[in-house]
Amino acid sequence: MALMEYFPQIKWVHVHAVQCSGLVFALRCGASLLGASWPRHAIARHGSYVVDTTLLATGLTLFAILPSGVFANGWLAVKLTLVVVYVVLGVLAMRPKRSQRARFGFYLAALATFGFIYGIARMHNPLGWLSLLAN
Repeated sequence: MALMEYFPQIKWVHVHAVQCSGLVFALRCGASLLGASWPRHAIARHGSYVVDTTLLATGLTLFAILPSGVFANGWLAVKLTLVVVYVVLGVLAMRPKRSQRARFGFYLAALATFGFIYGIARMHNPLGWLSLLAN
């Protein structure tokens, strides 16, 4: 049985992992900025790792099974580049040694980047949500 037959299920898990990942980051980092200690607890950290590993695994699986023509306009390259930016911003936002103001700025930038990544994925366009303005 070909892996492509499982595309709907893999995509479903991937989409839900995206939503969980964004929600977990927003909650953990937001709570951390408010001074809560639970975001640094092992359960919260490892739970985040499980969600993000699921997200990465399903994303790579989708990439492997989709025909190459789907990615002809470069939206995936832009999305993957922004994922790296999002991760770096998220790490900087969670670092307790930075000032509260800097961490808050990184947090907002990470959330904005996440929103843009989501728009790119939904629109299959490197401009993401901005492609709506071009029409």
